[in-house]
Order: sequence, then structure tokens, then C-alpha cells
Amino acid sequence: MTAPLTPPPPPNERPSYQGGPVPPPVGAHAVGADAVGTATGGPYDHHGDPHGEQDGPGMLKEVRQAAVTVVAVAVFGALLGVLWWKLAPSVPLVGAVADGGWVVYLKDSEGEQAIGVDGTFTLLALAFGALSAVVVFLLRRRGGVPLVVALGVGGLLGSLLAWWLGVQLGPAQDVIAHAKEVGEGVTFSAPLKLGAKGVLLAWSFAALVVHLGLTGLFGPRDPEPDPWPGAGQYSPGAYGGGGK
Repeated sequence: MTAPLTPPPPPNERPSYQGGPVPPPVGAHAVGADAVGTATGGPYDHHGDPHGEQDGPGMLKEVRQAAVTVVAVAVFGALLGVLWWKLAPSVPLVGAVADGGWVVYLKDSEGEQAIGVDGTFTLLALAFGALSAVVVFLLRRRGGVPLVVALGVGGLLGSLLAWWLGVQLGPAQDVIAHAKEVGEGVTFSAPLKLGAKGVLLAWSFAALVVHLGLTGLFGPRDPEPDPWPGAGQYSPGAYGGGGK
């Protein structure tokens, strides 16, 4: 008569610890290598790149690119000034002699030409802002804070240059002398001027909004970190059914 055999433990029951080294959990080696490499200054950077390369250019390179962007964007303000001078409606003035002196007044007191001058500058500035944002995004997709600041500053400088150039190219600033030159009762154009100085920010506003939208829609995406190191890796025997 033989003694009854002890039944084997269930497959999902892990054997008790009987000494010896404890094997590391699944995925611990990869995480540990990355952590050790970072802590000891080894060949792994903070993204686990074995070549130690950082994502994107350094801050000094970004600042240089931003400076070039400011100059390039501001230079196009000259083109905006020429287009404003050509496309803006003229404000008709008339000179007359009263009490021995010259006076200048609007020929059409109810006309909206003065509003059209501001409106033309605003529309052109918005178009230039959107175009500059698209060009900068295509040339430098990663963006960055210095580049965004450069777009805003360059747009403002370009608007100031366009304003100054348009005034210089437009009719004479001395309306009394102009009235005397053309004669009494003769219609002449008023000098270009901006009634609302806030339109100088239209270029920067459009550039920032368009660049932000392009970056959000088509900009590079950072890889999402794995919340569970080693997740998805199958280890034979982890569930008690790997060995025979």
C-alpha cells in the first residue's frame, strides 16, 4: 500500500521564496539602464538617445534664428508701406482764403475716405501677418518661444516702417502750402495718416494667431511616455502557464 501523492500546486499559485536573488520585474532593466545612464552622465540623454543628442537646437541657435526672423519680417514693412500708399483712398481737401489767410477743409465732410485709409492699412497688415507666419512655420516647424517673440516684434517694426514710408511717399504734410500751390478752390489730397494707432498691432496679432494655429494642427508631436514600464511585454511563466 503506497502513500497518497501530494497534489501539485495550482498553475496560478507562485512558489514560495526559498532564498537566492530575486529576479527584477519585467521592464526594469530597460528603465534602470536609462536611469543609470542619466545619473552617471553616460551615453544616454534624458530621452534615452544613445548618441546623447538633444531635441531641437540650443538656446543660442534659437536666439540667432529669432534675430534673423525679426529683421526679415521687419524689412517687408517697406512693401506694406508702398502698397498702403498705392491702395489707400485719397481724402479730398480744398483750400480757401478767409480774412486774409488760408484755410483748408474737407471737400466731402460726410465722406468715409479717412476710415478707408485705416481700413486699408489694417487689411494689408493682417495679410502680411498671416503670410509671414506661414513662411516662418514652413521654414522652422518646431517653433519655440524666441521664434514666436520674433514674429510679434518683427510685425510691429514692419508696421512702423510701413507707416513711416507711406507718409513719406504720400502727399505733402504741409496742407496750407499745398493749398497755396494748387490755388484756391482746387481739390488736392490730404497726407496719409493713421487715425487709430492700434492698427499697428494688426500684423503682430495675425502672425501670432496663424502661427499658433499651424503649430497646433501640423506641428511635431512629442512621443507620449509609457505610464507602465514594461507594459505589453510578455514573459513566459508570468501567469503560471509558460513552462511544461
